[in-house]
Amino acid sequence: MRYGVQVRTNSQSVEDGRLPPSAVEQLRQQLPDPMCVADASALLKMVADPTRLQLLSALHVQELCVGDLAAVIGLSESAVSHQLRLLRTQRLVTFRKEGRVVYYRLLDDHVTGLIQNALEHARE
Repeated sequence: MRYGVQVRTNSQSVEDGRLPPSAVEQLRQQLPDPMCVADASALLKMVADPTRLQLLSALHVQELCVGDLAAVIGLSESAVSHQLRLLRTQRLVTFRKEGRVVYYRLLDDHVTGLIQNALEHARE
């Protein structure tokens, strides 16, 4: 029984609450491919680092240069640059140059939504 309802497959009752093999196969077909899962996992690991999440949170507010990010987060410019390089490789941030100054921002609305949702969830 599952939630008080008997599941029947091939005219047999399934008493242990488990899905019939055909339903299991249908669910398997709806799962993302392993490469997509690996990429998503890498992205979430990147965001899971507290320093990088602080950087992303600051960039969620506004576009900033390395020096300003370092001041806001309280890290050296070298450490911030290193973290930004990692974030760029995962396509979480992008940049633009204005003369010799490089300004960073979140790549797109997907990243913005991810950061917003993670922080809102943590606040609940």
